[in-house]
Amino acid sequence: MERFRVVFVCIFLLISPVRISAISATLTPGQSIRDGETLVSAEGNFELGFFSPGSSNNRYLGIWYKQTTPGTSVWVANREKPIVDRLGVLNVTAQGVLVLFNSTNYAVWSSNVSRTAQNPVVQLLDSGNLAVKDGNDSNPDNFLWQSFDYPSETLLPGMKWGKNLVTGLDRYISPWKSSDDPARGDFAFRLDPRGRGYSQMLLMRGLAILFRTGTWNGFRWGGVPDTVSNTVYREQFVSTANESYYRFDLLNSSIPSRLVISPAGIPQRLTWIPQTNLWAPYSVVQIDQCDTYTLCGVNGICSINDQAVCSCLESFVPKTPDRWNSQDWSGGCVRRTQLGCNNGDGFLKHTGVKLPDMSDSWVNTSMSLNECGDMCLSNCSCVAYSNSDIRGGGSGCYLWFSELKDTKQLPQGGEDLYIRMAASELRSYEKKRSSSRRKLRRIIVGILIPSVVVLLLGLILFMRRRNPRRQAFTPSIRIENYKDESDRNDGMELPAFDFTTIEYATDCFSFKNKLGEGGFGSVYKGTLSDGQEIAVKRLSKDSGQGLTEFKNEVILIAKLQHRNLVKLLGCCIEGNERILIYEYMPNKSLDNFIFDQTNTNILDWQARLNIIGGIARGLLYLHQDSRLRIIHRDLKASNVLLDDSMNPKISDFGMARTFGGDQIEANTSRIVGTYGYMSPEYAVDGLFSIKSDVFSFGVLVLEIVSAKKNRGFFHPDHNHNLLGHAWRLWNEGRPLELMNKKIDDSSSLSEVIRCIQVGLLCVQQRPEDRPSMSTVVVMLSSEISLPQPKQPGFYTERSFSEQETSSSSIRSASRNNISFTVFEPR
Repeated sequence: MERFRVVFVCIFLLISPVRISAISATLTPGQSIRDGETLVSAEGNFELGFFSPGSSNNRYLGIWYKQTTPGTSVWVANREKPIVDRLGVLNVTAQGVLVLFNSTNYAVWSSNVSRTAQNPVVQLLDSGNLAVKDGNDSNPDNFLWQSFDYPSETLLPGMKWGKNLVTGLDRYISPWKSSDDPARGDFAFRLDPRGRGYSQMLLMRGLAILFRTGTWNGFRWGGVPDTVSNTVYREQFVSTANESYYRFDLLNSSIPSRLVISPAGIPQRLTWIPQTNLWAPYSVVQIDQCDTYTLCGVNGICSINDQAVCSCLESFVPKTPDRWNSQDWSGGCVRRTQLGCNNGDGFLKHTGVKLPDMSDSWVNTSMSLNECGDMCLSNCSCVAYSNSDIRGGGSGCYLWFSELKDTKQLPQGGEDLYIRMAASELRSYEKKRSSSRRKLRRIIVGILIPSVVVLLLGLILFMRRRNPRRQAFTPSIRIENYKDESDRNDGMELPAFDFTTIEYATDCFSFKNKLGEGGFGSVYKGTLSDGQEIAVKRLSKDSGQGLTEFKNEVILIAKLQHRNLVKLLGCCIEGNERILIYEYMPNKSLDNFIFDQTNTNILDWQARLNIIGGIARGLLYLHQDSRLRIIHRDLKASNVLLDDSMNPKISDFGMARTFGGDQIEANTSRIVGTYGYMSPEYAVDGLFSIKSDVFSFGVLVLEIVSAKKNRGFFHPDHNHNLLGHAWRLWNEGRPLELMNKKIDDSSSLSEVIRCIQVGLLCVQQRPEDRPSMSTVVVMLSSEISLPQPKQPGFYTERSFSEQETSSSSIRSASRNNISFTVFEPR
């Protein structure tokens, strides 16, 4: 009987006079689409039909980009109810209802049209929206039904992302369970469902909040650093009595862009790059540890650039100091002095912040900031206020009435937040600030006048003696442009040291002060006359690196400010001398600890985890958050320095290159770096990108966990290097065997496994498979599920020389003079 039913359906489809071609964009009542036939939008942007995702044999009705190869799915009808054969049929009823049948004539999915039309038409629009409408009425507000109201994992341009406050329709995106299964995953990225019209988005796992965007500030979602001018899309947020939603529209329709959420719960915006046939990340929603929801507890503030990530807001103190000092910030902070309501309370302005969670707030869009402050002061329960819209100098009013949660200090951009303080706290703060200003004035006067005198004397001596070896007290040196691949920097000024001062500080470059030696030359410890310790990097006359690398490092690192990057204090250029002066790192470099059998015992697991996280945040800053977009190209253990608290700082930018805001990859015929850390595409073809640094970071993670070098690794059972050994253990379900046995037993095994998995994801063979550093930071700082890694690159030891070669220059076998571009903010 079952066989007869299948045969009957097949015969019906073959003899049915109503057939739809693969180039039509519309369906009318009585028409249908069977598996193998498609509906194509008018301009050929999107296609509707049946497909099998990944390696699955199940069939789903979906919409995909037609002009990408392979077609990228953007919407699935029967997410939860797959069809197990190729006999599915989509019918259109006389009322304009879409019904999807399987081979047993069972309806696995249907559209829910709440009203009827005299002339219903089903049309696949060039926006990717499948719409049921009345005849030629193209007003979306009049559509009987549309796929845009029921998103899958993708937000397309023009889609409303939010709630209809009248009907209760809630439009949000949720990930696939896996690349083979489009069923709804564990996560949801949605407009805050806890109140009417809250202008913030939440990433949720069940009822738990994992991440919160800042509030809509009139231009964009708050809580992210200011980016370069957006040339890809335009954003808007609409909040009325009837609906609250976000949408974006493309400024250039020829550049496809979409917002997606991955099965691992990572939201990101992707842009299609036709030259590579790949979707490239334009931005990632979560960028650092501080994006973990309420990481610092109530009344705390998170700053990724501070030594302590979490601190209490001004006039607040840790609720449980012992736990807080051990970096358990979940208890949050409490007021040092309780508010007195009408007894002189005031407000302290915090600038450049991601505004707190709106879960206990109130908004009025017509008030001025002064009116907002007066209203907050008149209500004894109000604890903070801010503008709701920053456009045109600011307008509108947010009020908070309870604990302040999920506040973040941003490195740039952000909003102003006015926090209520008791009168005595305000007086104490103002007194302390006045004292600091007076002290600063005394310091400036005490330094400025003698400095001017010394400077004038120095200039007089210089003019008299004309001795280039005695250019003492030079205030600064201007490093001008130079011609080199990928160089796009303007000239800049940098504090300069005279050679005599450096000689004195290093005791004439005494051997006892020598810290080490690299491709650039020797590094010495020095002490300035004021007692400040410095590291002096002196270009060797026999160095393989020359003036180009010296200028490159000066220009790049002088513009960088991050707690996980080494700080350049100045330079010296006199005669033939080329010297760089850095902050002194008392614990030297990372390789002295992880590869030394004695020192490796000093690093427990928490120290190693902190080092991994710090390196990741430093790379993220280079790739995304700095004014320049920088590829390091020589990340390795010896180029990671450790301060007195064992915090990591990335150093040695002589081989680094900058990328423009629209550049994703570049090519070079001069391959530099260190074998064992180079990515395959760079070592073989000379192609480098941010994914080259990601590969090096992955190698470094596996080295930190194992305390073994990738190059020169030996195992009696195989000929793989460290990457191959880790890959083999992972596939055999024995990843913990990679862990250094000297790591103490108090280590978190789940954290070790997660780091190994992240390391393997970073060293995958194909650059497009590797995560970006923004994704890596999220992976390391949260408990989101991670994808399974694929085969690493260079996982079998090659016949290169066992000696690490840094700053080598090698002619690749072939050269491809191309560069690919993508619009990407930093």
